Amino acid sequence: MVGKVFFASLTRIAKLEGGAFETCVLDRASWEVGDYVVGNVDEPPPGFRKIELTSGRIVELIEGDSVVGAFGVRHATLEATGSFEAIGDDGRMAALTAAGLFGAVTSRSQLIPELLPLRYGGHLMAAGRKLRMRDFAVTSGEADFDCPTVLIIGTSMSAGKTTTAKTVIRCFKDMRRRVVGAKLTGAGRYRDILGMSDAGADAIFDFVDAGLPSSIGPPEAFRPRLRGLLGRIAAAQPDVVVVEAGASPFEPYNGDTVMAELGDRVRLTILCASDPYAVVGVMQGFDSKPDLVAGIATATTAGIELSEKLTHIRSLNLLDPTSHSELKRLLQEKFGD
Repeated sequence: MVGKVFFASLTRIAKLEGGAFETCVLDRASWEVGDYVVGNVDEPPPGFRKIELTSGRIVELIEGDSVVGAFGVRHATLEATGSFEAIGDDGRMAALTAAGLFGAVTSRSQLIPELLPLRYGGHLMAAGRKLRMRDFAVTSGEADFDCPTVLIIGTSMSAGKTTTAKTVIRCFKDMRRRVVGAKLTGAGRYRDILGMSDAGADAIFDFVDAGLPSSIGPPEAFRPRLRGLLGRIAAAQPDVVVVEAGASPFEPYNGDTVMAELGDRVRLTILCASDPYAVVGVMQGFDSKPDLVAGIATATTAGIELSEKLTHIRSLNLLDPTSHSELKRLLQEKFGD
């Protein structure tokens, strides 16, 4: 059976399907973050064999298939870590995210299945040059970003940030605001910002639009990409921007860089917590207080009571529709009627 070639969602900014390119195996000295490469499925995949396409749709791969993704780095506290720099001479690697972030696994939680194993099949080339994510980045220069912003941060990955962002967007749409949804840090997954679009966001952006497979990297390299992306967001002329900073500000995803760049444009900060004690840790680590606590820590009244006892900050279970009227009152207070 002849395998198929799939294009993972990290290629969405390049529109590679049907494009004129060739594949060439390159010396490791020329490998960089964001290079578009081919990963071959040359052995039966384990249980986790799914790839997210440029449309956001999920497909399952079988032995003989190939997938186009990008070299990158992931450092997930609850799932897996890995890097393209850790790929050995045998070319074995894995899809570190379903979006097609490729690298060798350096550690993996036993709570998740084995990641999709791949073998490096070469770089995508056109006109004698390798194709890179940054070549297709969308920017508006470093235009001034002066948009009223809701910043959603977390104590870890999977703390409820994206769910919170979608709820906030729905509330703003009920208030008839033009909303941009953005995920500025994390590891590439298209589904998060697609969820923001489904919630009613008038435009959506993430760091993939800036040519990055994940936001891990030196702040001095990340900051210009971030500023260009913020300029593009400002050009969409939103009344308000709902920003999710993936992972935690303490992790190497440049969440602290985003917080510093947004500065006083942030009118409301929501901290999504994995547990009430983690809220205290983030507050102490950054010497600042969020305006609201949400996420997994607020899933029960016991969690809400403990969070408020420890922090003296209002905590809401935003999965409970009865909390939305209070959230809207807070948004009106911070952003006007």
